[in-house]
Amino acid sequence: ELHAKPDASLWEFRGREAVHTYSSVMCWAACDRLGNAAAKLGLTDRAVEWNARAATIRATIERRAWNHTEGRFAATFEGDELDASRLQLVDVRFVSPEDPRMQATMAAVAPGLRRGPYMLRYAIPDDFGLPKTAFNFCTFWLIEAMHLSGRTGEARELFEEILGRRTAAGLLSEDITLDGHELWGN
Repeated sequence: ELHAKPDASLWEFRGREAVHTYSSVMCWAACDRLGNAAAKLGLTDRAVEWNARAATIRATIERRAWNHTEGRFAATFEGDELDASRLQLVDVRFVSPEDPRMQATMAAVAPGLRRGPYMLRYAIPDDFGLPKTAFNFCTFWLIEAMHLSGRTGEARELFEEILGRRTAAGLLSEDITLDGHELWGN
């Protein structure tokens, strides 16, 4: 019911709502997995229902999240923004890493959001202004997407770079300064 409704996104924007592709993809993934589980359990009627819902949500996402002008998936329906959550489309099995749409999206996300080895969540102002730190989790999403796309050597190199930023206790914070010298956040 909520797959095409505005929300604050996984980034919890304050005072701004839109229909976020990531939220919609999570709704699709839930219905897809429920359909798969129902089929495995022999619950044919339930499998048909959940698979139909997943198909409807997928069609909506493909129609409204694909930006024809930019040639990639956008962060919001009918939008042109980038955010790092696009990298999760492969992990949740919405598209394959070989899908030309995913290749185009990755080709836009990395240069649009990567600052050196680090990834921003998004590069637009929020209620605190423009992002001043990178979000380590998003860098790991990039590493995973690169590996799944067959760029394992490049992914390994970036993974080792990020591991080199851990504290003496082996921990990473939520954020890191863009020069990589200071960990911020939780």
